[in-house]
Order: sequence, then C-alpha cells, then structure tokens
Amino acid sequence: MFCLKIIDKNQITAAVSRGEHEVNLAVSREYEEGDRISLEVSEKPCYVWLQIDDALGKSLVYVKEDIQYTVPFGEQRMNLSPKAFSGKRHLVSVREARDFEINTYRNLALNVNDQHGNTMSFPHASANVETRGEAVFAAQNAIDGVTANHCHGEWPFESWGINRNPDARMKLEFGREVKVDRLIVYLRADFPHDNWWEKATVTFSNGENMELTFRKTDEAQEFVFDAKKISWLELSHLIASCDPSPFPALTQLEVYGKEIMEGE
Repeated sequence: MFCLKIIDKNQITAAVSRGEHEVNLAVSREYEEGDRISLEVSEKPCYVWLQIDDALGKSLVYVKEDIQYTVPFGEQRMNLSPKAFSGKRHLVSVREARDFEINTYRNLALNVNDQHGNTMSFPHASANVETRGEAVFAAQNAIDGVTANHCHGEWPFESWGINRNPDARMKLEFGREVKVDRLIVYLRADFPHDNWWEKATVTFSNGENMELTFRKTDEAQEFVFDAKKISWLELSHLIASCDPSPFPALTQLEVYGKEIMEGE
C-alpha cells in the first residue's frame, strides 16, 4: 500500500492519494514554502518507480523508510529544471517496480529524487564539501542523469563542485548490497574556466580501492572491472591537472551493475 501526500508548513494535508500497487497524485495548487511531499509505504524495504515532480521524471529507487521530500524554493531550486515544482498543476507518482525491472543490468546510481538529508531512499549522494553550499554544486547533481557539461552553474549545468578543496570526497550509498562492474564518469568540461582531474581513487565498501585515470574531454569515460559486491563507494584523492584554472568538478557518475540474487 502506498500513500502520497502534500503537507504544508502547518502540517495540514493539502492533497492525498492512496493505492495498492500504484498511485498518481494530481496537485492543483501552487507549491508554497514549507510544503513537503510524503510517501508512506506499508511494506519496507521495497523498490519503486518514484516521480516527485513531472519535470524531473522517474527513477527506480530502493525505499527503506517513508520518504519526506522538501519542496525547494529560491537558490535551492536552481539545480533543477525551471519547470520543476512551478505552476498550479503537478503530478506526483509512485509504482511498485516489477521483478524484471529490478533485476536488469542498469545504472544503479541514478536518482532524480535525491536531496540533502535523504537517508530513506537510495541511491543517495553526499560529500564532505560542496562549493559555497550552493545547490548547483551539490553532490546529488552527480547522480541526476543530466550529462550537459559545457558550462557550470544553473540547470542543466549543475555539478558537484569541491570549493578548491584537495581533500574533497563524494560518497554514493546504495542502501543495500549490490554487484557492480562498471563506472562511467563525466567530468565538467567548461574549459578554460574549468580544470580537470588527471586521477582519482574509488574506495569500495568491501575495502578495495581502484585508481581512475582521466583524459581532458567532455565525453564519457568508462572503467570496467571485476564485479564487486558493495553497499557504497567513495570518490576521493582527486588530482588536478597543471592547467591554470582552480575549478575541477564532476558532472555525472554512473555505476552499472545488478541486484544480488538469492544464493549469490
């Protein structure tokens, strides 16, 4: 059983819809500051297709606890499409994921619904530093599926920015153990404003490390390795090139693999 709600700053439910396997909540009002979108799930953990806003699209997410998503305003919305959460008509939806959707080989890092403070649904990205604390440089931008990397700042050029900190680290949590064997990385490529990383280290939850060597390019850079069972990974030890710019950044991190089947 699913229950979707819009709850305002006074904890009053402004809209609600319930269903056994799938719910569509049509919202016919403008969002107001303090609003949050609530997803209550009767059986957890579970896999669902979740759409927080029709302009963001859907992601297959792993839900461990009920979700509370704060509707962003002002600066906190600048990393999203300007169509997101705007206007007087919105569609929030959730659907139980089918087994063949869950068990396919896919990008396990993709989550268009991620947000700061999210500990209830996965994947989830976080970092020890984000440039000036601005939404356009938040870690969650690196798993939102947007690969436009020829500029920096507002959507669609949001990225994970490290505020010139050589000790910057980004952690990607899956919320359960998965099997992965491929990384695809899009470095931000707003040259000459941007610098780029020549090397980085990926630390896996199983204790293994892998060094990545990058090229100066706007294209996807792919790294294939023996399958590993992990629950999280961390990107760190970011070594910038000798280019004069002090601004390397990450546009997108994709992590490919599958769910771990019973007996594996």
